[in-house]
Amino acid sequence: MKRDIHIRKAVEADIDCIEKLYEDICDYLERHKNYPGWKKGIYPVRFDAEKGLMINALYVAQVEEKTVGTIILKHQPEEGYKDGKWLTEDDYRYIYVIYTLAVHPDYLKCGVGTELLMFAEQVARKEGCVSIRLDVVKGNIPAERLYQKCGYQLTGTVSLGYEEYGLYWYHLYEKVL
Repeated sequence: MKRDIHIRKAVEADIDCIEKLYEDICDYLERHKNYPGWKKGIYPVRFDAEKGLMINALYVAQVEEKTVGTIILKHQPEEGYKDGKWLTEDDYRYIYVIYTLAVHPDYLKCGVGTELLMFAEQVARKEGCVSIRLDVVKGNIPAERLYQKCGYQLTGTVSLGYEEYGLYWYHLYEKVL
């Protein structure tokens, strides 16, 4: 069923709902296949949302008044991105990196992830960006299918330094705008 999804910049009042969203996702992942390797109390947590809000990079997706998804858009890469092979030059003033794309389990397969990615593209184009980059833990098949469906190209595999959490390899994706 297609639902009306509204995406906007997050405000301070959204932080409690985003924290609950992260907790609900981690609870769901504990009971199902944990493709992204997210762990309650470790990542993602309230502080991740607060950091995104502080730099004006946090967005929320809502259906009616319920927070059903979130995304962080930054002009800053993960350290391991320097080891990647990219489709565009590394000028992050003109490249957005997607962090913590999250969709509430009750809204999986409802188009929220696709809408968040399309929204990110609109923001990036409006700002004159040349591409959007992201990483996904190797083996996160649902996320990789979503990114590929939305036109992102796999550009390589790198370590991002999260081995202590059992997350060894990340696939890098880029969409040229």
